[in-house]
Amino acid sequence: MDNEKAGLADTKHPEVLSDHSGDEVVWTEAEETTLRHKLDWQTVPIVTLMYLLCFLDRANIGNARIQGMAKDLNLVGYRFNWALSIFYIIYLMVEVPSNIILKRVGPRFYLPGLVVGFGLVSLCTAFVKDFNQLCVARAFLGIFEGGAMPGFAWYLSSFYKRKELYFRVGIYVSAASMAGAFGGLLATGLSRVPRWGTASTPIHTWRNIFFFEGLLTIFVGCCAPFIMPSSPSTSTRLTEREKFIAAERLRLEHRADPNEHVKPHHIKKAIFNINNYVCAGGFFCINITVQGLSVFMPTVLNDLGWTATKAQLYSVPVYVSASAVAILVAFISDKTRMRGIYLAAFTFLGIAGFAILRWNSDENIRYMAVYFCAVGAFPGGPGFLSWGLNNSAGPAVRAVSSGWIVTLGTLGGIVATWTYLVRDAPKYHIGHSINLGAQVVVLALALFGIAYCKWENRQRARGKRDYRLQGLTEQEKIDLGHHNPEFRYIA
Repeated sequence: MDNEKAGLADTKHPEVLSDHSGDEVVWTEAEETTLRHKLDWQTVPIVTLMYLLCFLDRANIGNARIQGMAKDLNLVGYRFNWALSIFYIIYLMVEVPSNIILKRVGPRFYLPGLVVGFGLVSLCTAFVKDFNQLCVARAFLGIFEGGAMPGFAWYLSSFYKRKELYFRVGIYVSAASMAGAFGGLLATGLSRVPRWGTASTPIHTWRNIFFFEGLLTIFVGCCAPFIMPSSPSTSTRLTEREKFIAAERLRLEHRADPNEHVKPHHIKKAIFNINNYVCAGGFFCINITVQGLSVFMPTVLNDLGWTATKAQLYSVPVYVSASAVAILVAFISDKTRMRGIYLAAFTFLGIAGFAILRWNSDENIRYMAVYFCAVGAFPGGPGFLSWGLNNSAGPAVRAVSSGWIVTLGTLGGIVATWTYLVRDAPKYHIGHSINLGAQVVVLALALFGIAYCKWENRQRARGKRDYRLQGLTEQEKIDLGHHNPEFRYIA
Protein backbone atom coordinates (compact mmCIF):
# COMPACT_ATOMS: atom_id res chain seq x y z
CA MET A 1 0.00 0.00 0.00
CA ASP A 2 0.93 3.65 -0.33
CA ASN A 3 2.52 5.41 2.59
CA GLU A 4 -0.53 7.66 2.84
CA LYS A 5 -3.74 6.56 4.47
CA ALA A 6 -5.87 3.98 2.71
CA GLY A 7 -7.79 5.47 -0.13
CA LEU A 8 -5.69 8.64 -0.26
CA ALA A 9 -3.05 7.63 -2.78
CA ASP A 10 -1.91 10.32 -5.20
CA THR A 11 -3.17 10.27 -8.75
CA LYS A 12 -2.61 12.23 -11.91
CA HIS A 13 -6.36 12.32 -12.51
CA PRO A 14 -8.76 14.87 -11.05
CA GLU A 15 -9.86 14.03 -7.52
CA VAL A 16 -13.58 14.03 -6.69
CA LEU A 17 -14.05 15.13 -3.12
CA SER A 18 -16.97 16.16 -1.00
CA ASP A 19 -17.31 19.08 1.34
CA HIS A 20 -19.36 18.95 4.52
CA SER A 21 -22.56 19.96 2.73
CA GLY A 22 -22.39 16.99 0.42
CA ASP A 23 -21.61 19.02 -2.72
CA GLU A 24 -18.92 17.49 -4.90
CA VAL A 25 -15.87 19.62 -5.57
CA VAL A 26 -13.33 18.61 -8.18
CA TRP A 27 -9.73 19.74 -8.35
CA THR A 28 -6.84 18.60 -10.48
CA GLU A 29 -3.28 17.76 -9.59
CA ALA A 30 -2.22 20.89 -11.49
CA GLU A 31 -4.39 23.04 -9.22
CA GLU A 32 -2.92 21.40 -6.14
CA THR A 33 0.60 21.92 -7.46
CA THR A 34 -0.11 25.62 -8.07
CA LEU A 35 -1.56 25.89 -4.57
CA ARG A 36 1.48 24.18 -3.04
CA HIS A 37 3.83 26.62 -4.77
CA LYS A 38 1.81 29.55 -3.43
CA LEU A 39 1.97 28.12 0.08
CA ASP A 40 5.71 27.64 -0.29
CA TRP A 41 6.31 31.31 -0.97
CA GLN A 42 4.04 32.39 1.89
CA THR A 43 5.46 30.15 4.61
CA VAL A 44 8.87 28.61 3.93
CA PRO A 45 11.03 31.74 3.34
CA ILE A 46 9.85 33.61 6.44
CA VAL A 47 10.04 30.51 8.65
CA THR A 48 13.54 29.78 7.34
CA LEU A 49 14.67 33.34 7.99
CA MET A 50 13.26 33.34 11.53
CA TYR A 51 14.89 30.02 12.39
CA LEU A 52 18.18 31.16 10.85
CA LEU A 53 18.13 34.11 13.25
CA CYS A 54 17.13 31.79 16.09
CA PHE A 55 20.17 29.60 15.54
CA LEU A 56 22.38 32.62 14.87
CA ASP A 57 21.48 34.17 18.23
CA ARG A 58 22.06 30.81 19.93
CA ALA A 59 25.40 29.93 18.36
CA ASN A 60 27.02 33.37 18.20
CA ILE A 61 28.41 32.77 21.67
CA GLY A 62 30.90 30.40 20.03
CA ASN A 63 32.05 33.14 17.68
CA ALA A 64 32.17 35.67 20.50
CA ARG A 65 34.28 33.35 22.64
CA ILE A 66 37.32 33.56 20.38
CA GLN A 67 36.82 37.29 19.77
CA GLY A 68 37.61 38.22 23.36
CA MET A 69 34.50 37.31 25.38
CA ALA A 70 36.23 34.50 27.28
CA LYS A 71 38.90 36.91 28.48
CA ASP A 72 36.61 39.88 29.21
CA LEU A 73 34.12 37.82 31.24
CA ASN A 74 36.78 35.63 32.87
CA LEU A 75 35.28 32.40 31.49
CA VAL A 76 37.91 30.20 33.06
CA GLY A 77 37.61 26.45 33.62
CA TYR A 78 34.15 25.15 32.78
CA ARG A 79 32.30 28.46 32.99
CA PHE A 80 31.70 28.58 29.24
CA ASN A 81 30.23 25.06 29.32
CA TRP A 82 27.93 26.00 32.20
CA ALA A 83 26.66 29.04 30.31
CA LEU A 84 25.83 26.79 27.37
CA SER A 85 24.14 24.15 29.55
CA ILE A 86 21.85 26.64 31.28
CA PHE A 87 20.43 27.63 27.90
CA TYR A 88 19.52 24.05 26.98
CA ILE A 89 18.12 23.17 30.41
CA ILE A 90 15.62 26.04 30.19
CA TYR A 91 15.07 25.40 26.48
CA LEU A 92 13.85 21.82 26.91
CA MET A 93 11.47 22.77 29.74
CA VAL A 94 9.38 25.12 27.59
CA GLU A 95 9.06 23.24 24.29
CA VAL A 96 5.90 21.18 24.89
CA PRO A 97 4.06 23.90 26.90
CA SER A 98 4.95 26.43 24.21
CA ASN A 99 3.46 24.28 21.45
CA ILE A 100 0.26 23.73 23.44
CA ILE A 101 -0.07 27.51 23.83
CA LEU A 102 0.74 27.96 20.14
CA LYS A 103 -2.01 25.54 19.13
CA ARG A 104 -4.52 27.50 21.18
CA VAL A 105 -3.59 31.12 20.39
CA GLY A 106 -2.42 30.67 16.79
CA PRO A 107 0.97 31.19 15.12
CA ARG A 108 0.72 34.55 13.40
CA PHE A 109 1.72 36.67 16.41
CA TYR A 110 2.99 34.01 18.81
CA LEU A 111 5.91 32.75 16.70
CA PRO A 112 7.10 36.25 15.69
CA GLY A 113 6.74 37.21 19.37
CA LEU A 114 9.24 34.50 20.27
CA VAL A 115 11.59 35.86 17.59
CA VAL A 116 11.39 39.40 18.98
CA GLY A 117 12.00 37.98 22.45
CA PHE A 118 15.19 36.11 21.67
CA GLY A 119 16.40 38.98 19.50
CA LEU A 120 16.02 41.33 22.47
CA VAL A 121 17.90 38.92 24.73
CA SER A 122 20.72 38.67 22.19
CA LEU A 123 20.95 42.45 21.98
CA CYS A 124 21.06 42.74 25.78
CA THR A 125 23.85 40.16 25.95
CA ALA A 126 26.11 42.83 24.46
CA PHE A 127 25.95 44.59 27.83
CA VAL A 128 26.74 41.70 30.20
CA LYS A 129 29.74 42.34 32.44
CA ASP A 130 30.44 39.01 34.12
CA PHE A 131 29.77 35.26 34.11
CA ASN A 132 26.62 35.50 36.25
CA GLN A 133 24.99 38.03 33.95
CA LEU A 134 25.87 35.87 30.95
CA CYS A 135 24.12 32.88 32.55
CA VAL A 136 20.97 34.95 33.19
CA ALA A 137 20.96 36.11 29.56
CA ARG A 138 21.35 32.54 28.30
CA ALA A 139 18.48 31.39 30.53
CA PHE A 140 16.15 34.02 29.06
CA LEU A 141 17.35 33.09 25.58
CA GLY A 142 16.27 29.50 26.29
CA ILE A 143 12.79 30.64 27.32
CA PHE A 144 12.14 32.33 23.99
CA GLU A 145 14.02 29.95 21.70
CA GLY A 146 12.55 26.82 23.31
CA GLY A 147 9.27 27.14 21.44
CA ALA A 148 10.76 28.14 18.10
CA MET A 149 11.89 24.90 16.44
CA PRO A 150 8.89 22.70 17.40
CA GLY A 151 6.60 25.65 16.77
CA PHE A 152 7.86 26.20 13.25
CA ALA A 153 7.63 22.46 12.53
CA TRP A 154 4.02 22.29 13.68
CA TYR A 155 3.22 25.47 11.74
CA LEU A 156 4.45 23.96 8.47
CA SER A 157 2.64 20.67 9.19
CA SER A 158 -0.63 22.63 9.20
CA PHE A 159 -0.05 23.59 5.55
CA TYR A 160 1.42 20.44 3.97
CA LYS A 161 0.67 16.76 3.49
CA ARG A 162 2.92 14.17 5.07
CA LYS A 163 4.76 13.43 1.83
CA GLU A 164 5.44 17.17 1.34
CA LEU A 165 6.61 18.01 4.85
CA TYR A 166 10.23 16.83 5.10
CA PHE A 167 11.43 19.00 2.22
CA ARG A 168 9.94 22.14 3.81
CA VAL A 169 11.14 21.27 7.30
CA GLY A 170 14.51 20.42 5.75
CA ILE A 171 14.77 23.88 4.23
CA TYR A 172 14.04 25.72 7.44
CA VAL A 173 16.12 23.48 9.70
CA SER A 174 18.99 23.81 7.23
CA ALA A 175 18.95 27.41 8.36
CA ALA A 176 20.99 26.10 11.29
CA SER A 177 23.89 25.38 8.97
CA MET A 178 23.27 28.58 7.03
CA ALA A 179 23.40 30.44 10.36
CA GLY A 180 26.79 28.88 10.95
CA ALA A 181 28.00 30.21 7.62
CA PHE A 182 26.55 33.69 8.16
CA GLY A 183 27.69 33.61 11.76
CA GLY A 184 31.32 33.22 10.78
CA LEU A 185 31.13 36.02 8.22
CA LEU A 186 29.13 38.36 10.46
CA ALA A 187 31.37 37.71 13.43
CA THR A 188 34.42 38.58 11.37
CA GLY A 189 32.89 41.81 10.13
CA LEU A 190 31.05 42.94 13.26
CA SER A 191 34.01 42.30 15.54
CA ARG A 192 35.91 44.93 13.54
CA VAL A 193 33.30 47.67 13.98
CA PRO A 194 35.07 50.53 15.79
CA ARG A 195 34.52 50.91 19.51
CA TRP A 196 31.36 52.86 20.33
CA GLY A 197 28.84 53.35 23.15
CA THR A 198 29.29 55.15 26.45
CA ALA A 199 32.39 55.41 28.60
CA SER A 200 30.87 53.10 31.21
CA THR A 201 29.49 50.62 28.67
CA PRO A 202 31.63 50.54 25.54
CA ILE A 203 30.53 48.25 22.69
CA HIS A 204 33.30 46.61 20.71
CA THR A 205 34.59 43.30 19.23
CA TRP A 206 32.42 40.44 20.57
CA ARG A 207 29.78 42.78 21.97
CA ASN A 208 29.06 44.07 18.46
CA ILE A 209 28.20 40.50 17.42
CA PHE A 210 25.41 40.20 20.00
CA PHE A 211 24.11 43.74 19.59
CA PHE A 212 23.72 43.94 15.83
CA GLU A 213 22.55 40.35 15.33
CA GLY A 214 19.94 40.89 18.05
CA LEU A 215 18.82 44.14 16.44
CA LEU A 216 18.37 42.41 13.08
CA THR A 217 16.36 39.63 14.73
CA ILE A 218 13.98 42.10 16.41
CA PHE A 219 13.37 43.83 13.08
CA VAL A 220 12.49 40.58 11.28
CA GLY A 221 10.25 39.46 14.15
CA CYS A 222 8.29 42.70 14.01
CA CYS A 223 7.78 42.35 10.24
CA ALA A 224 6.83 38.64 10.27
CA PRO A 225 3.12 38.96 11.28
CA PHE A 226 2.48 40.99 8.14
CA ILE A 227 3.90 38.20 5.97
CA MET A 228 2.91 34.82 7.42
CA PRO A 229 -0.70 33.54 7.39
CA SER A 230 -2.13 31.73 10.42
CA SER A 231 -3.55 28.89 8.33
CA PRO A 232 -4.38 28.04 4.70
CA SER A 233 -7.98 29.14 5.19
CA THR A 234 -6.96 32.61 6.43
CA SER A 235 -4.38 33.42 3.77
CA THR A 236 -5.19 36.65 1.98
CA ARG A 237 -3.12 35.60 -1.04
CA LEU A 238 -5.24 32.56 -1.89
CA THR A 239 -8.54 32.56 -3.75
CA GLU A 240 -11.61 31.12 -2.05
CA ARG A 241 -11.27 27.95 -4.12
CA GLU A 242 -7.58 27.61 -3.20
CA LYS A 243 -8.43 28.09 0.47
CA PHE A 244 -10.96 25.29 0.26
CA ILE A 245 -8.56 22.94 -1.53
CA ALA A 246 -5.79 23.75 0.97
CA ALA A 247 -7.98 22.97 3.98
CA GLU A 248 -9.85 20.00 2.48
CA ARG A 249 -6.80 18.10 1.29
CA LEU A 250 -5.38 18.14 4.80
CA ARG A 251 -8.71 17.23 6.40
CA LEU A 252 -9.03 14.23 4.09
CA GLU A 253 -5.48 13.08 4.76
CA HIS A 254 -5.53 13.46 8.52
CA ARG A 255 -9.25 12.75 9.04
CA ALA A 256 -9.30 15.35 11.80
CA ASP A 257 -10.46 18.89 12.49
CA PRO A 258 -7.48 21.20 11.85
CA ASN A 259 -8.81 23.54 14.56
CA GLU A 260 -9.00 20.93 17.32
CA HIS A 261 -7.50 21.94 20.67
CA VAL A 262 -4.96 19.86 22.53
CA LYS A 263 -6.64 17.58 25.08
CA PRO A 264 -5.21 15.01 27.52
CA HIS A 265 -5.78 12.07 25.15
CA HIS A 266 -3.79 13.88 22.44
CA ILE A 267 -0.86 14.29 24.84
CA LYS A 268 -1.10 10.60 25.78
CA LYS A 269 -1.02 9.49 22.15
CA ALA A 270 2.06 11.60 21.45
CA ILE A 271 3.95 10.46 24.53
CA PHE A 272 3.19 6.75 24.04
CA ASN A 273 4.02 6.63 20.32
CA ILE A 274 7.08 4.41 19.84
CA ASN A 275 7.97 6.26 16.64
CA ASN A 276 8.41 9.46 18.63
CA TYR A 277 11.03 7.80 20.82
CA VAL A 278 12.94 6.47 17.84
CA CYS A 279 12.93 9.96 16.35
CA ALA A 280 13.66 11.66 19.68
CA GLY A 281 16.58 9.28 20.26
CA GLY A 282 17.96 10.03 16.82
CA PHE A 283 17.39 13.75 17.33
CA PHE A 284 19.20 13.53 20.68
CA CYS A 285 22.29 11.97 19.10
CA ILE A 286 22.23 14.29 16.10
CA ASN A 287 21.96 17.26 18.46
CA ILE A 288 25.15 16.23 20.21
CA THR A 289 26.94 16.75 16.92
CA VAL A 290 24.99 19.68 15.43
CA GLN A 291 24.88 21.77 18.59
CA GLY A 292 28.48 20.84 19.41
CA LEU A 293 29.71 21.88 15.98
CA SER A 294 27.68 25.09 16.00
CA VAL A 295 29.24 26.29 19.24
CA PHE A 296 32.67 24.68 19.25
CA MET A 297 33.69 24.63 15.56
CA PRO A 298 35.39 28.06 15.77
CA THR A 299 37.28 26.83 18.85
CA VAL A 300 38.26 23.51 17.25
CA LEU A 301 39.53 25.29 14.12
CA ASN A 302 41.26 27.92 16.22
CA ASP A 303 43.08 25.15 18.09
CA LEU A 304 44.45 23.85 14.79
CA GLY A 305 46.79 26.80 15.13
CA TRP A 306 44.72 29.19 12.99
CA THR A 307 43.98 32.80 13.90
CA ALA A 308 40.49 33.72 15.14
CA THR A 309 39.65 35.37 11.81
CA LYS A 310 40.85 32.39 9.79
CA ALA A 311 38.88 30.00 12.02
CA GLN A 312 35.71 32.08 11.56
CA LEU A 313 36.08 32.26 7.77
CA TYR A 314 37.03 28.60 7.28
CA SER A 315 33.88 27.52 9.10
CA VAL A 316 31.73 29.17 6.40
CA PRO A 317 32.19 26.66 3.51
CA VAL A 318 31.59 23.77 5.94
CA TYR A 319 28.17 25.13 6.85
CA VAL A 320 27.29 26.01 3.25
CA SER A 321 28.04 22.44 2.16
CA ALA A 322 26.04 20.97 5.03
CA SER A 323 23.08 23.24 4.26
CA ALA A 324 23.02 22.31 0.56
CA VAL A 325 23.22 18.59 1.27
CA ALA A 326 20.50 18.77 3.96
CA ILE A 327 18.07 20.44 1.54
CA LEU A 328 18.92 17.97 -1.23
CA VAL A 329 18.35 14.98 1.04
CA ALA A 330 15.02 16.42 2.19
CA PHE A 331 13.91 16.90 -1.43
CA ILE A 332 14.87 13.35 -2.44
CA SER A 333 13.28 11.90 0.69
CA ASP A 334 9.93 13.54 -0.06
CA LYS A 335 10.06 12.42 -3.68
CA THR A 336 10.82 8.80 -2.73
CA ARG A 337 8.60 8.84 0.39
CA MET A 338 11.32 7.25 2.47
CA ARG A 339 12.90 8.62 5.62
CA GLY A 340 15.02 6.15 7.57
CA ILE A 341 17.27 4.95 4.77
CA TYR A 342 18.74 8.44 4.24
CA LEU A 343 19.18 9.01 7.96
CA ALA A 344 21.04 5.71 8.20
CA ALA A 345 23.18 6.28 5.10
CA PHE A 346 24.53 9.68 6.11
CA THR A 347 25.74 8.45 9.48
CA PHE A 348 28.63 6.77 7.65
CA LEU A 349 30.01 10.21 6.75
CA GLY A 350 29.74 11.31 10.35
CA ILE A 351 31.35 8.11 11.61
CA ALA A 352 34.24 8.52 9.17
CA GLY A 353 34.66 12.20 10.03
CA PHE A 354 34.86 11.75 13.78
CA ALA A 355 37.11 8.72 13.44
CA ILE A 356 39.57 10.85 11.44
CA LEU A 357 39.38 13.68 13.97
CA ARG A 358 39.95 11.21 16.78
CA TRP A 359 43.00 9.44 15.36
CA ASN A 360 44.56 11.70 12.70
CA SER A 361 46.87 14.65 13.43
CA ASP A 362 47.30 16.24 10.01
CA GLU A 363 45.79 19.74 9.94
CA ASN A 364 44.37 19.53 6.40
CA ILE A 365 42.97 16.02 6.86
CA ARG A 366 41.27 17.08 10.09
CA TYR A 367 39.69 20.05 8.35
CA MET A 368 38.34 17.70 5.66
CA ALA A 369 36.93 15.53 8.44
CA VAL A 370 34.98 18.51 9.78
CA TYR A 371 33.18 18.59 6.40
CA PHE A 372 32.31 14.90 6.75
CA CYS A 373 30.93 15.47 10.25
CA ALA A 374 28.75 18.44 9.30
CA VAL A 375 27.45 17.00 6.03
CA GLY A 376 26.74 13.66 7.72
CA ALA A 377 24.92 15.13 10.73
CA PHE A 378 22.95 18.16 9.54
CA PRO A 379 20.36 16.23 7.45
CA GLY A 380 19.45 14.25 10.58
CA GLY A 381 17.70 17.03 12.50
CA PRO A 382 14.93 17.76 9.99
CA GLY A 383 14.88 14.08 9.03
CA PHE A 384 14.01 12.75 12.47
CA LEU A 385 11.63 15.61 13.28
CA SER A 386 9.73 15.16 10.00
CA TRP A 387 9.67 11.38 10.44
CA GLY A 388 8.04 11.80 13.84
CA LEU A 389 5.47 14.27 12.53
CA ASN A 390 4.70 12.03 9.55
CA ASN A 391 3.85 9.15 11.87
CA SER A 392 1.64 11.19 14.21
CA ALA A 393 -2.01 11.58 13.21
CA GLY A 394 -4.06 14.71 13.88
CA PRO A 395 -3.06 18.37 14.25
CA ALA A 396 -3.26 18.34 18.06
CA VAL A 397 -1.18 15.17 18.37
CA ARG A 398 1.38 16.55 15.93
CA ALA A 399 1.64 19.75 17.98
CA VAL A 400 2.52 17.73 21.07
CA SER A 401 4.73 15.29 19.14
CA SER A 402 6.90 18.02 17.64
CA GLY A 403 7.42 19.57 21.06
CA TRP A 404 8.07 16.19 22.72
CA ILE A 405 10.60 15.04 20.11
CA VAL A 406 12.50 18.32 20.26
CA THR A 407 12.35 18.34 24.08
CA LEU A 408 13.98 14.92 24.36
CA GLY A 409 16.34 15.76 21.53
CA THR A 410 17.42 18.95 23.26
CA LEU A 411 19.02 16.83 25.98
CA GLY A 412 21.62 16.11 23.31
CA GLY A 413 22.38 19.82 23.27
CA ILE A 414 23.18 19.66 26.98
CA VAL A 415 25.54 16.74 26.36
CA ALA A 416 27.09 18.73 23.50
CA THR A 417 28.05 21.55 25.84
CA TRP A 418 30.31 19.16 27.77
CA THR A 419 31.88 17.26 24.87
CA TYR A 420 34.67 19.73 24.12
CA LEU A 421 36.45 20.71 27.33
CA VAL A 422 39.40 23.03 27.85
CA ARG A 423 41.52 20.28 29.41
CA ASP A 424 40.96 18.12 26.30
CA ALA A 425 42.32 20.74 23.85
CA PRO A 426 43.64 20.81 21.20
CA LYS A 427 42.96 17.21 20.09
CA TYR A 428 39.59 16.88 21.85
CA HIS A 429 39.76 13.09 21.97
CA ILE A 430 36.84 12.85 24.39
CA GLY A 431 34.57 15.09 22.33
CA HIS A 432 35.29 13.30 19.07
CA SER A 433 34.79 9.89 20.71
CA ILE A 434 31.41 10.91 22.13
CA ASN A 435 30.27 12.17 18.74
CA LEU A 436 31.55 9.03 17.03
CA GLY A 437 29.48 6.90 19.41
CA ALA A 438 26.43 9.11 18.86
CA GLN A 439 26.62 8.60 15.09
CA VAL A 440 26.72 4.82 15.56
CA VAL A 441 23.58 5.01 17.74
CA VAL A 442 21.84 7.10 15.06
CA LEU A 443 22.56 4.36 12.54
CA ALA A 444 21.05 1.72 14.84
CA LEU A 445 17.94 3.81 15.57
CA ALA A 446 17.30 4.59 11.91
CA LEU A 447 17.51 0.91 10.97
CA PHE A 448 15.22 -0.06 13.85
CA GLY A 449 12.72 2.63 12.84
CA ILE A 450 12.61 1.34 9.26
CA ALA A 451 12.09 -2.24 10.42
CA TYR A 452 9.35 -1.34 12.91
CA CYS A 453 7.37 0.83 10.46
CA LYS A 454 7.49 -1.81 7.73
CA TRP A 455 6.51 -4.59 10.16
CA GLU A 456 3.58 -2.62 11.60
CA ASN A 457 2.34 -1.67 8.11
CA ARG A 458 2.35 -5.37 7.14
CA GLN A 459 0.34 -6.24 10.24
CA ARG A 460 -2.27 -3.63 9.34
CA ALA A 461 -2.39 -4.71 5.70
CA ARG A 462 -3.17 -8.27 6.87
CA GLY A 463 -6.02 -7.03 9.02
CA LYS A 464 -4.36 -7.85 12.34
CA ARG A 465 -5.20 -4.44 13.78
CA ASP A 466 -8.83 -4.28 12.58
CA TYR A 467 -10.12 -5.33 16.01
CA ARG A 468 -9.37 -1.81 17.20
CA LEU A 469 -12.33 -0.49 15.18
CA GLN A 470 -14.94 -2.78 16.66
CA GLY A 471 -17.81 -0.99 18.37
CA LEU A 472 -16.37 2.51 17.81
CA THR A 473 -18.19 5.57 16.54
CA GLU A 474 -16.73 7.56 13.66
CA GLN A 475 -15.30 10.17 16.05
CA GLU A 476 -13.74 7.45 18.20
CA LYS A 477 -12.14 5.95 15.08
CA ILE A 478 -10.67 9.35 14.24
CA ASP A 479 -9.39 9.69 17.79
CA LEU A 480 -7.39 6.48 17.39
CA GLY A 481 -4.82 8.54 15.53
CA HIS A 482 -1.78 6.47 14.54
CA HIS A 483 -3.42 3.40 16.13
CA ASN A 484 -6.10 3.43 13.43
CA PRO A 485 -5.62 0.34 11.19
CA GLU A 486 -6.08 2.52 8.11
CA PHE A 487 -3.11 4.70 9.05
CA ARG A 488 0.17 3.73 7.40
CA TYR A 489 3.58 4.66 8.76
CA ILE A 490 6.19 6.22 6.52
CA ALA A 491 9.41 4.24 6.76
